[in-house]
Amino acid sequence: MIDLAVAYRIYPGASKTPAFFPTDKLKLSELCLYSFKRALGDLRVKIWALLDGCPPEYELLFRRVFPNDGLEIVSLNGVGNRATFSLQIDLLTQQTEARYVYFAEDDYFYFPDALVKMIAFLRENPDVNFLTPYDHPDSYYTSSRFERHLVRPYGERYWRTASSTCLTFLTSREDLLRTAAMFRTYSSRNGDCALWLALTQKLTLLNPYIHWHDVGRVKIWAKTWIWGFWRILFGKRYRLWAPLPALATHMESTCLAPLIDWHDVFLRAAGQPLEVANADHSRPVQEFTPAL
Repeated sequence: MIDLAVAYRIYPGASKTPAFFPTDKLKLSELCLYSFKRALGDLRVKIWALLDGCPPEYELLFRRVFPNDGLEIVSLNGVGNRATFSLQIDLLTQQTEARYVYFAEDDYFYFPDALVKMIAFLRENPDVNFLTPYDHPDSYYTSSRFERHLVRPYGERYWRTASSTCLTFLTSREDLLRTAAMFRTYSSRNGDCALWLALTQKLTLLNPYIHWHDVGRVKIWAKTWIWGFWRILFGKRYRLWAPLPALATHMESTCLAPLIDWHDVFLRAAGQPLEVANADHSRPVQEFTPAL
């Protein structure tokens, strides 16, 4: 048995403007992949690298970062975002070596031991179904800020329930099997936020005060009902949790996780030796981090 099964999808383009190496996807991928390697700590892992339309340099990068056993390269011919997500579901549900599974995208930067801390929180808290390493700005700037959340201290951070995130997350294989049908709606043109709301919300979706603050949110609310009405009415409510401060950030320049000086973090990681880059630079937010 292993600790974690990972499906890591990557492609050589950039849909928006990254906060670091904005014109060099290979350099950005290298920065993020090395940070992911450090985030795994001493966990025993199996990694499927889904290379979608990538030139040979990307396979060489993965083999350089993960030179030992446990890496499997899956070469794809530009099948696209929705198809690679569906393949992630296939791989992580069909494998039986690991109880915990992780969906990874190529544009996330991690702090050291991030996955170690996430798995520890998941193991010790039975009401945790899904975990994101990312404190999504949506929780502060959209109608999500009107929702009620649970907050729990654990380790060096607080952890808070969230209603949605992107498609980088940790869960158990059992919970993935129970929810796979809902996640697969993404590959049929559902949105990531809408599918998460169908999993994490119940009566909250009946509250117009929360979901009617702007046109974009109303569209998400409507899509949630279109794709998830059966689950909303008759399914179990699952809990998604996020760390405060974040253990990782999406690299899109307008969506960096709050409370951390990411520019300083990226400069250190890109320009310093590995042992220096290994430091957890989320620590500047001392007043927010509980001493436990």
